[in-house]
Order: sequence, then C-alpha cells, then structure tokens
Amino acid sequence: MSTDAEPSVYSLLADGTTIEIRPARSDDLDAVREMHEKMSPENLYLRFFSLSPRAADWEARRLCREPAPDHAALLAVLDGELIGCGSYECDDSPSTSAEVAMAVADDMHRRGVGTLLLEHLVSLARGRGLLAFTAETLSENAPMLRVFAEAGLQAHRTLADGVYSLTFPLPTGEADTALDSYRDVVAERERSADVASLRHILAPASVAVFGASRRPGSAGRVILRNIVSGGFPGPVYAVNPAATELDGVPCVPSAAALPGDVDLAVIATPAAAVAGVAEECGRRGVKGLVVLAAGFDDAGRAELLDICRRHGMRMVGPASFGVADTRAGLDATFAARHPTPGSVGLALQSTGGAGFTLAGHLSRIGVGISFLVSLGDKDDVAGTDMLLWWESDSATKLALLYLESITNPLKSARTARRVGRGMPVLTVTVGRSATGPYLLGARAPATPLLTRQALFQQAGVIATANLGELLDTAVLLASQPVPAGPRVAVVSNTRGVAVLAADACGDAGLQVARLAWDTQRALRDLLPRGATVAGPVDTTLLIGPGIFGRCLELAGADPGVDAVLALTATSAASDPVPDVPAARLPVPVAAAVLDQAEVVRLLPGPGEDSPAVPAYAYAESAARALGHAARYGRWRMVPPGNVPELDGLRQDRARDLVAEFLAGRPAGGWLPLDATVELLGCYGVPLADSIGVVTEDAAVAAAARFGGPVALRADVPGLVRARGAGALLIDLHGPDEVRHGFRSLRDAFGQRLTGVIVKPMVTGGTEVMISMLHEEVAGPLVLFGAGGPAADALADRAARLAPMTDSDADELIRSIRAAPLLLGHPGAPGADLAALRDLLLRVSQLADDLPQIAELELSPVFARPDGVQAVDARIRLQAADPADAHLRRLR
Repeated sequence: MSTDAEPSVYSLLADGTTIEIRPARSDDLDAVREMHEKMSPENLYLRFFSLSPRAADWEARRLCREPAPDHAALLAVLDGELIGCGSYECDDSPSTSAEVAMAVADDMHRRGVGTLLLEHLVSLARGRGLLAFTAETLSENAPMLRVFAEAGLQAHRTLADGVYSLTFPLPTGEADTALDSYRDVVAERERSADVASLRHILAPASVAVFGASRRPGSAGRVILRNIVSGGFPGPVYAVNPAATELDGVPCVPSAAALPGDVDLAVIATPAAAVAGVAEECGRRGVKGLVVLAAGFDDAGRAELLDICRRHGMRMVGPASFGVADTRAGLDATFAARHPTPGSVGLALQSTGGAGFTLAGHLSRIGVGISFLVSLGDKDDVAGTDMLLWWESDSATKLALLYLESITNPLKSARTARRVGRGMPVLTVTVGRSATGPYLLGARAPATPLLTRQALFQQAGVIATANLGELLDTAVLLASQPVPAGPRVAVVSNTRGVAVLAADACGDAGLQVARLAWDTQRALRDLLPRGATVAGPVDTTLLIGPGIFGRCLELAGADPGVDAVLALTATSAASDPVPDVPAARLPVPVAAAVLDQAEVVRLLPGPGEDSPAVPAYAYAESAARALGHAARYGRWRMVPPGNVPELDGLRQDRARDLVAEFLAGRPAGGWLPLDATVELLGCYGVPLADSIGVVTEDAAVAAAARFGGPVALRADVPGLVRARGAGALLIDLHGPDEVRHGFRSLRDAFGQRLTGVIVKPMVTGGTEVMISMLHEEVAGPLVLFGAGGPAADALADRAARLAPMTDSDADELIRSIRAAPLLLGHPGAPGADLAALRDLLLRVSQLADDLPQIAELELSPVFARPDGVQAVDARIRLQAADPADAHLRRLR
C-alpha cells in the first residue's frame, strides 16, 4: 500500500464551488504558514487551544514534512489560494487509530471545506487500514463540533475541563452497516453540491453564444435563434467581433466585453479555438460551458477540462448538441423544433441523431420533456450528474439515459439505485454487436456488456434493447402507474390477436392471468355466446358501445391481475378504442390498436384526472413495455437486501497470504495450489481434496488413496480453462488409466508442466461455474453460469458487481438459462440454494476485501440437494492500490 496521499483531485463545496484537494508538499510551507497567520485570534485559539505566535510556523512544518505511513496532510485550494488544511497523525507505531485535525480560513467557514477535507482523510485512512479517528475540540468550537456531528460517522465523545474528546470508528468492510449509512450521508452532500454546480448550466439566468456567425445554417447561429425563439427570459449575448447584432441579440467582441454576469456559455467555435474561448470565459467568471465542437484528441480534452477545473466551471461536452430546460423556455440546442414541456428528463451521449429523434417523438406523442442534455463526450457532466439533478427536480418523473460508456460503475449503480426508488430510470444497452464498439470509436463502452448488464440489474435500471423499446416503455411509465407484478389480463375483441398477445407476454416475462370465477361469471353476463372469459378474454367483434370498456374494468378489478393489456380491431360493427381511455381501472393499462398508423400514441382520458393510455400498433410492443415496467415494479417493491456478515472469516490471514505472495513476486501471478486452498479456506470456501504430484508413481499412489475414479489436472502457470485446453482428464479408473493420463499431460504441455493435481471424482447435482474478474473501471465482478464441457459454447452466464447483497445473489442464481435445473422440478429435486447463495456471497466478500485478486475461478462446482462442492480453483494476484469509487470528487 502506498504511503503517498491521493493525487490532486477536484471536488464541490456545498454551494457548488469547485476546489482542489491535494496532498501537502514541502513547497507549501509558506502558504500554510500564511493561512494560519491570517486566522483571527479566536479561530487560532479554537484550533490550537492557545495564542502562541509560533503556532502557525509549527503547524506549517508539521503539515508539509515528508509523507510517511503514520501521517497524512491534505490542502484545500480555491483559485490558487489555500483555504483549508486537514491532517491526521497516528497515535503510535504501528497503530490502528489516528488523531485528526482541520483548519479553515476565516472567510470560508460554513461552506463545507472542513467536511470535504474530513471525507478525503477518511478515505485515505481506510485505504491504509486505520480503524478509528480521534480528535480533541474545545466545547465552544461549535463549527468543528458541527463538522464532526454531521460527518456521518458514529462518534463517541466525552467532556472534561471544557474539552471534548471524540472517537470515530471508521467503517470497515461492506458488511459493516456503518459504511452504508456513511455513504448515504456523503451521497446526500454530493447530490446537494452537484445540483448547486449544475444550476448555471441547466437553469441559467443568462446565456452567451460564442461562435454565432452571420451564416444562417451554422450551429452557433441556429442555437442563438433557438434561444431567442424559445422565449428564454434572461439576458442573451452573442460573441462575434465581426457583428454588432444577430437575430436581435447584441454582439460583443469577446468574453471580456460581456456587459453583465453570464451563467452559461455555449461555445460553437471550431475545436482549435475552444480552449482559448474557455480560458477567456473562466477569467470572466462564467460558471458553465456547453462545448459543441468534436474531434479533440486526449491532450486537447485534458487541457479543456483543466481550464474548467481551475476556473470552477462545469462543462457539458465536447461533442454536445446543447441543453434545454422546457419550463424556463431555454432551448440552447440546434434541434429543428422546440421540445414540448413534459415529465421526462432526457440525457444522451450522442452527437445528435438519437437525441433529436427521442425528443421529437416524446414531444409529438404528448409526453414531453423537462430537461434535454446532450452529454457528448461527457468529459465532465455525465449521466450520474443528471440523475442527481432530476432527483431534486419536482417536474421530472422519468429519467431516460442513452449512454455509450459508464465512467464510474460503482457510484453510478449506487446513485441509480437510490434515484430508481423514486422514479423509473431507463436506458439502452448499446454496443452489443461485434461492430457496435467499432462504430462508436473513442466513445466505445469502457465496461464490457456483461458488466453493464450487471450494473443495470442491480440498480433497477430498465435496460431496453433499442430505441423503439426505450420509447415504448417511456410512454407507458410516463402515463400509467407502475405494475405491482407480472400478472396481465389480456382483453381482446379478436381471438387470433389474443393468442399472439399471450405469446408476446410470455416472451416479455409476463404471466397471462386466469381470471377468478366471479370475474368470469360477470363477463359471461356481458358478452355474447362464443366469447371466452377465463383469460385471455375474447369479447368477439359483436359487442355494443361501452361493453369493451366494462370488460376492461372487470378484468382490472380481478384480485389476480396487476395490469391489463387491451387489444382492439375496428370493424363495421363496433369501434372499441374510445372505451379504452374511458375505463376506470385500478391497475395500469396498455392498448394495442391494430389499425392505427402511429407506432405508439396516447389515448387521452375523458377528464383531467383520467390518465392517458398508451396505444401501440402491435401487441408485442405493448407486452414488451409492460414487461419492462413489471420488472421495475418488482425491483422497487423488493427490499434492496444487505451485504450479510459471514461466519468463519479470517480476513487478516488472507491479507497476509496475499502480501507474502506479492512480496516475492511484485508483478503478481498465479497462486500455487496450497496457497489457493488456504486463501479460499479463510473465506469458508472448501475445495475437494487434492494431491499435487510430479511423477507417474506418485499419481498412482494418490489415486489409490482416494479409492475410486479420479481426475487429473495439469498444473500449468497461466492456464485458467483447464478443460478447454485439454489440461483436465476425468473419470480415470485404476493404475493403468492414471499412468496413461499422466503421460498424456506431460506430452501435451512439456516443460510448461510443473506438476499434476490428482482429485477424486465428484458427481451428482448440477455443474456450475463461479468466477471473479477485477475490471479496471468497474472493480470486482462476480460471474455465475452453467458449467460442463459445453459451457463456453452456451455462454449461459450472468454477473453482479461486488459486493453483492443477499438479494443480488438470489437474483444471480435465477438469471441464467440453466436456473430451472437448480430450482428443481417434479421428479428432480433442486440444489441447496442457501448453500449456493452462501458460496457466491463468500466469493463476493473475498473479491471486495482483496483488490489484489485479478482473477478467480471455481470450476467445476457441483450444486446438489445436500450442499455445494467446489472441486478446483485458480487465483491470480496483481499489485493493487484501488481508488475509493464513492469519494466525492470530480473527474
């Protein structure tokens, strides 16, 4: 573990101001001394319990000395000026606790500087293995007591002689409930600060457009015209040194010449000029940028982001097509038509086509949008920021994200999970084909498809396969309540379509409800002979006005129904479409109007309090939308689960094993068999007995000890998939087969073979595979799937991000196609699911505790009615010094 503090990062104060948090260095001595010398006598006394003139110099030397494992010092810097210091000193060596202290410049109190420094110190201390902070504070030091009280840590304090002595246990592993509550408190501070910083972009009081030219079709000119014609009420300026006025907007030659304060600058200049314009904006005090230009290389993007950070500006883009706030009349996009106000928040990592299409459809249908943000390359403002913004916005009822990459999956998942409890969050799973990432180029997904799917499933995000499904589901959730379950009553006036709808419901994970006897009897009294009433309901075409609506009401009131799917075909005898929105149902309803021209539209209700009903051209579209909504409803109703405390863990010994191995092999590598067995044993993961041998005779003797058929595995460094590589021989009987097997492995692998592992054959139950992979962006990922020789060909596997909750583990087991074999069926008992869940959770805990594990595979694993047995395992280690994914910081 490194003893250096984290590198310089930027974070947000409570009011949205950007500050830099960085380690103290020796050349900071004068600045630290000066900050303390400028502090008022009262502030100095509260910090040092005295007014010694030497206190400032002593503190500066303490903070700016060389880094070491027993201390750390961080500085807070605003616009190049030191505004705060935070540090800890270990009580003794070696130590598990440290005394923490902070000082904040007089004019920066009550803005969250001390709290932010404390959060970064907590993260640093936890990474170094410290278990507690201590502090001493005068009883009259109300500001510092407030920082400690609101930090989210469980403080213990005593008062003696006017001095409070405080102890803060630092949260440890993921099973520590204090860690989750602490992260909740930090996340709330992050939401508040993030929202404050985004107001300059998403709710600006004034706007300036840079690059608005005389050419009517240019991007800057189009955006300027959209801002003016959209009715934005605040001051609007155009920056163009060659014009005095454009579209009735006064022009100024540069940012320095802007006559008033400007919240938002839309930069529509060529890429080569953007950095210079951004620098001018920063010096002028602009707080937010939208950058339209694309084509920046990595150095250009880094330079632009650095300019924004130094001047405290938030940025949308580059490669953005603008932002819109429909309530405020702000349309700073180059869309052909102004978006209609509504309830959907729309954020897209796209240069235009997908965003314009979705915004246009939502406006045409009548759902409308609240905010539209084209994130572009999302070098700063990203999807997580938008979720935080919409969470605080009363007008946004539905969050819709089109993201081509996810920068911080762990934080994104935590944010989406919290936001999703209050509003649906939808997205599209992009880049699923072999050519998709190639077409996305620089914006290709940084996280693999399986990881993104795991994130979406754990966070309750509704992930659709394409834009059509996204739109269909958004229209349903924007107009109807969320279904409480998957049971759907299908009501149709034509039998053939009802059959197709029933098939579509099955494909979408829905259950066609069989209606209660009382419901069936009431339907028979309404419908002509030949109708079917059990479910699906076929009313026949020969029904009078209002009858179809009454059937919908009866089906919706059935106690076994969570939603209603209405299917209509207009005939010369009747038109049941008006009955659909007129019906009063206690459950959500979706319709398929088979003869409508629109792919999806809204059928308005008869009154202001009547919700509109989404009507689709195809039953399959309606069923898919209901399926997505029902899965989200189930996720929202089920408690999120807990990371359970597992018994029998020996985490200290496991860390020692890892450290011992990496001390001898700093580059990492594959653990030998004995160390693998011991490391897994520290987490209660037993392997089947095995004996490592290097000769034929030893292999025969080992097989004799087991007294039955055995398996031989070649011990070859770096080889993971033993079966696929021909390194695993199974079901060998007698000395001759064992000798022949040993020789074949020796011949196949030659000098790469370091030995052969002999194991007794384990049979019975369902063979599965459990593995873990540490991804660079996402962190540890636990994979679960079908095992056996055809496992790779079937690709039947799913994943969850570690640490998993007990609910995550249950869902993971049920998410693979082979799940029915594990759940059991008549004549075939299922596996011990509790034991399988426990094994998954132990692997998850091990992966989260030990970031040095790059790969782990348990294979084969046999899940039987009487328990679970892992037969073989491989573990690869690498040096790791992971960053805190949940720390408050800007990218």
